[in-house]
Amino acid sequence: MAKERVIVHVDMDAFFASIEQRDKPYLRGKPVIVGADPKRGKGRGVVSTCSYEARKFGIASAMPISTAYKKCPKAVFLPVDMEKYVKVSEEINEIFYQFTPDIEPVSIDEAFLDITGSFHLFKTPLNTCRLIKSRVKEELDLTCSVGLAPTKMAAKIASDLKKPDGLVVVSEEELLDFLWPLDVGKLPGLGKKSKSVLNDMGIITIGDLAKRSKQDLIEVFGKNGEYFWKLANGKDGRQVEAYQEEKSVSNEITFMQDTLDREIIKTSLLVLCEKVSQRLRQAGLKGRTITLKIRLEDFSTYTRAVSLLKSTNFVDVMYKAIINLFENFKKSGRKVRLLGVKVSNLAPSELRESIFDDKDDDRRERIHGAIEKIREKFSERSIRRAASRVLHEG
Repeated sequence: MAKERVIVHVDMDAFFASIEQRDKPYLRGKPVIVGADPKRGKGRGVVSTCSYEARKFGIASAMPISTAYKKCPKAVFLPVDMEKYVKVSEEINEIFYQFTPDIEPVSIDEAFLDITGSFHLFKTPLNTCRLIKSRVKEELDLTCSVGLAPTKMAAKIASDLKKPDGLVVVSEEELLDFLWPLDVGKLPGLGKKSKSVLNDMGIITIGDLAKRSKQDLIEVFGKNGEYFWKLANGKDGRQVEAYQEEKSVSNEITFMQDTLDREIIKTSLLVLCEKVSQRLRQAGLKGRTITLKIRLEDFSTYTRAVSLLKSTNFVDVMYKAIINLFENFKKSGRKVRLLGVKVSNLAPSELRESIFDDKDDDRRERIHGAIEKIREKFSERSIRRAASRVLHEG
């Protein structure tokens, strides 16, 4: 008989705003809004996160910042400090690893943990969850809401029910009794449009959905209809996809003749960035720390590194960082023998570091995807950036 899974979903409470309130104690108890500059109600951006005090005014994430200002002009508006938030997220993950190696980050402020094989070290699953919450509070002075259940879906729903600082436990025996009274919109992956269609069909709760014919739902939603039907009936076989961290991805090139030729050096760095980018994307990874390695003609070897605000696997972002590092490196007239590019501080490429879409990143993703399809269909050398083509063919 298969062992019953024990899944935990941890969701940080008002993450960005809570960090700001922690670091600036005078903000505690006040409505805090992290996002764009409201410019006295004329700002064009959106709310990234807001404190629970701000939510009492009807403010929510992704709301236009101008609307938030009108609802609560006396709120404290702060800019997004992503570098700080990413660092805290890494510290939170270090706490999680004290309880299990099986961790699936979902975004910068939430993760799934499979404690099936480790909860006995902490007595019980419930005690494990209490310890996770207490260590986050003691070590980082932040609160989180936790859901404990036999499936990922139920754990995620549970973590959202008693925020902030909540803990909801769902046993295997109670799973359907827990799910069925809930609004159907609680199902993960079911958007507003799908919910509206279901409501028009007379399906209001998850239980209503579970009791409908699977075939009826497939006719309306295609294969998603079967997926929703299974979730509504407590069937969620998805595993926690633990990320086994690789330390870095790198490539090097040694010149046949030591060189000071800037064009050769810059083109070589572009080729290296292309190779590292391709390896990262094939592995489903992105990284935040970019490192340049230089070996000079006298065999002296140096490294220079920079940490980006957001992880990346895009060639142009990596190349811009690498060129900056190279331009600021003092070579004292010595020729270059070897160059290397390394990306470290890795994370899964699907890990979201912001709740908002980045249009530049979307554009880059489309470009990279198109290039990869052409290479896959024709050949590795079928498409390259102009500068790197010169080096490869020269």
